[in-house]
This record gives sequence, C-alpha cells and structure tokens, in this order.
Amino acid sequence: MTLEALTIGRVGVDLYPEQSGVPLAGVSTFAKSLGGTATNVAVAAARLGRRTGVLTKVGPDGFGDYVRQALTGFGVSPDHVGTSAGLRTPVVFCALDPPADPPILFYREPIAPDLTLTDADVPWDLVESVPLLWVTGTGVSAEPARGTQRGVLERRGRREHTVLDLDYRAGFWSDVDIARAEIGWMLDHVTVAVGNRTEAEVAVGTADPDQAAARMLARGVRLAIIKKGADGVLIATPDGSWTVPPQPVEVVCGLGAGDGFGGALIHGLLSGWEPVRIARYANAAGALVASRLACADAMPTNEEIEELL
Repeated sequence: MTLEALTIGRVGVDLYPEQSGVPLAGVSTFAKSLGGTATNVAVAAARLGRRTGVLTKVGPDGFGDYVRQALTGFGVSPDHVGTSAGLRTPVVFCALDPPADPPILFYREPIAPDLTLTDADVPWDLVESVPLLWVTGTGVSAEPARGTQRGVLERRGRREHTVLDLDYRAGFWSDVDIARAEIGWMLDHVTVAVGNRTEAEVAVGTADPDQAAARMLARGVRLAIIKKGADGVLIATPDGSWTVPPQPVEVVCGLGAGDGFGGALIHGLLSGWEPVRIARYANAAGALVASRLACADAMPTNEEIEELL
C-alpha cells in the first residue's frame, strides 16, 4: 500500500499485569500487547483510517514474529521492520501502581534492535515523499540509530509534515545535556514538535509551556504542542497560541495516552484541520486510551473520539 505516514523508532512487547495496584513482585499474571512509542502511534493513526508503516527492527525470535503479525493485524505495514541478528526483541513490564503513572521496566540490553537502524535499513525514496514522517527523541539516544535518524531528517529537508515526538526517557540517556543537544538538533529539522512539560524542558531548557513553545517556534517549528496533563494542551503557531482543556476520564492505565494523542495528531495534520481542532481531537483520543488497559489494543476509533467530544 502507498503510505500516508511513516514512523521511525521504538518497538517492543508490552507485558501488562492483570492485577491493578500491585507492585511487580506481587503480580501473578501478565497480558501481552504490542508496544513502543513509534509503533503505537502508527497503530493509533491506522485505527483512524490512515495508511501507516513503521521503520524499526526486532530480534530473530518469536516476539519479533509477533510484532510483524500484530502490526499486520492492526493494518500497519510491517514492510520496513528489519531484523538485528544476535539481539532480542525488547520486552517491557509495567506495574499498575499507580495506574495513572505506572513504573516501567525496560529490557533493552545490550542495545535494542530499533537503535541499530543504519542507512541500509532506510527506504530513502519513501522518507523523501511520504506525506507525514514521525521521528522520536529516543531514536537518537544511541548510535547507529542517531546518525541514521539525522540522515533521514537531512534528506527530508524539513518537508511538511515532519513531526518530532520529544519522547524523552531518562534511562535511555547517560546525561541530560547530551539529550538536550541531540533532541535540540532535530528541532531545527522538523515542522511539528510535540511533548510534555518535562520533555520540553529537556529539549529547550524550560518547562513553562508558553516559553517552551515560543523557543520551538523560534527554531523554525511551525506547530508546537505542549501536553500539560490535567491543565490541558497548549498548541502554538506563529499566528498565536491556544490552550485546550483536558478531557476528564477515570484513568485505568496512563501508558499509551500520549501515543493515542500522536496518532490523532497525524490524522488531524493529514486532514488539514486547524490547530485547535487537532488539539481537541488528539486530547480526546489520549483520554480514551488512559481509560483502558494496554497501548496498541486501546487505540480508539474516530467514532469513539467524536462521541467523547
């Protein structure tokens, strides 16, 4: 199929406890789900009718087979999922304790396959031509993926829509200053940037949403989105900024809400919607995911989002 959106980055198998409010030591059973930020975003956009694919890598193991099968089942192209010989597909455990912000335990040593992307793995013609390209902060946390993702953005030439999910996870970096330099470099090569207040502080040196958005716009970003949790979402362009109020829901699992937001953002951008409409729609999508267990399996349909709105 001809893709509308290509995401690049993290993939894994998420194992969710079937007992809520219990630390990992007390969990007796887990449920398996497809996971990883770039992967979940592609699934979320596909659930909304978009033709998506993921550029990533897995290990030569049963979980790698599961990733490809699950992507196909969700309607996401697995054509650009490579294999890293000698490495294992990452596994991620979470404890629903507390459910709103569950602690996560990553198994990505000695290095995750998705961080071994090289130039040889990249579909260069697609990178240049796809209507929307999605990159992540964790995608530059280690070589060779760091240099590969840089090369992708340089080849892309800041074409609309080129989206950066700030996606900062402290455990993936040896030093916050290195993260700021690497993620900051990408800000100069994208048209859209999205992240929460902590991620914004890493990227541009301030957690204040208005200041962070202004600094991103000053770098040439044309749409800056700062997720403020219970305070809603700030969305800013060179023409102004707006805050969209939160969607109150009973939180079952906070994981994946940002990815649901991301998939809805892709849908809104490709639909040519105005910024405030995009933010309202994406905010509702994220809220629905937070009210459910699991990430990829929890991504909402357009009808569910519209009903909540």
